[in-house]
Amino acid sequence: MTFSKPNRSDAILAKNRTPNSISPFSGLCATCNDECPGLCEVGKSAYRGKEVLYPQPFGRITAGSEKDYPVDYSHFNIMGTAVGAHGVEADSDVAIFPNVDVSTEIGVDNKIKLETPIVIAGMGSTNIAGKHWEGMAAGAAITGSIIVIGENVCGMDPKLEIKNGRVTSSPNLESRVNYFRNWYQGAGATVVQANVEDTRLGVQEYAIEKLGVEAVEVKWGQGAKDIGGEVKIDSLEKAQELKKRGYIVLPDPEKETVIKAFKAGAFKEFERHSRVGMVEEEAFHKRVQELRSAGAKQVFLKTGAYRPADLARAVKFASDAKIDLLTVDAAGGGTGMSPWRMMNEWGVPMVELHSLLYKYLKRLQDQGRFVPNVSLAAGFSLEDHMFKGFALGAPFVKAIGMSRTAVLASFVGENIASTLEQGKPFKQYSHYGNSIEEICILATELKEKLGDDFKKLPPGAIGIYTYFDRLKQGLRQLMCGSRKFRLDLIERTDIATLTREAAEISGITYITEVDEEEVNQILN
Repeated sequence: MTFSKPNRSDAILAKNRTPNSISPFSGLCATCNDECPGLCEVGKSAYRGKEVLYPQPFGRITAGSEKDYPVDYSHFNIMGTAVGAHGVEADSDVAIFPNVDVSTEIGVDNKIKLETPIVIAGMGSTNIAGKHWEGMAAGAAITGSIIVIGENVCGMDPKLEIKNGRVTSSPNLESRVNYFRNWYQGAGATVVQANVEDTRLGVQEYAIEKLGVEAVEVKWGQGAKDIGGEVKIDSLEKAQELKKRGYIVLPDPEKETVIKAFKAGAFKEFERHSRVGMVEEEAFHKRVQELRSAGAKQVFLKTGAYRPADLARAVKFASDAKIDLLTVDAAGGGTGMSPWRMMNEWGVPMVELHSLLYKYLKRLQDQGRFVPNVSLAAGFSLEDHMFKGFALGAPFVKAIGMSRTAVLASFVGENIASTLEQGKPFKQYSHYGNSIEEICILATELKEKLGDDFKKLPPGAIGIYTYFDRLKQGLRQLMCGSRKFRLDLIERTDIATLTREAAEISGITYITEVDEEEVNQILN
């Protein structure tokens, strides 16, 4: 069985000349014709080179792995029951799904309440994140969820001011923080993340001391790649400025031959890369203490799909430092321009990584040590995924991380408003009506909730609000069927595996062996 789709993908605008006759491992056409213009990934690489490393068109898309992993969350089913209720009275008039409480809270000494148990993770300096920030930030605020301002936002700010190597002003970061704050309804939070370059620039200290940010996140990595963040730059002057700010910029924008080639049109974009971090236990604890001393009320840790030893480090360090939220992102997803083959072929996939995470956290618990609150990430998109994530990591998982889906919901809201304004709504929209109140099912509810402020609400936020509302209702229905009326009551026994392999990896019971002891008691 082939899990990958080598050498061709719509994500990199590559295809095979003979789609019905392909060598399964290399992905090349079985007969490679010397008259072919270069349609496949290898062929395009012969004339576009490094450009073909990345999903296209850059800046207008999010990208996720096409790899069909041997085990995924579809290999689990949710277990319902006809008996009793947990969290409410076992009464048919009380145990109804609208009474399910999907709110949660995270944090150690200072709690963050979430009306929606979702973290919109790592919206950094990529074009797609910046373009849709207003809708996502306002959407997070009005739904009571968390949104993370990702890496390099300050470093990419054209109006950034630096003194003695430290940020003194970043209008871009300030506007991102304030946009969430302007729509804040009493739940959720905005969190400022930092990578190597951000830490050197003092981004988080600036955010805490000057912008009043209370929650920050130390970033080790993400599930889409095992290197630092990348973006593309179409300006020579900006590329040169970013190199001066300490970034890796390719090709070298200060090199005379490169400048001539760029001006001649030989290439149109530079690549800006961040450095990889070097995790050390002592340095990690020192950094956490620095952030708390600067005034951070919550310190998070975000880690990626690294090998099991690195996950163990994340768990141990988070425990020892009493981190407020540990987010573990598995292989396969991304919001920016992660190298396409890397996104498909590196790292530990979600079921395997999240199962290891549970084992490591349970080991801490059995030792009587502090166990941090956890958020799981890696391709979650719908309510059944969320339930399974909460169950697989129960009782430690407090929230689910999402990113691509939030961008999607936001830009759909923006597309609705834009096409209505132009008087040319997509037929998918006009089927429902010709106003935002008719097309967006919850627009009228939001209008009543926000009053005159509704007119100022970014349309992307309506998309987020409506999507998250669907997720919450779907989650309530699944939880009601399992008779669990609060998130903290979901257990690992609320799911079962459909394959022996999934059972072996996760420690979750195979479906025909669920309730064996209780079955014997009933039948005997």
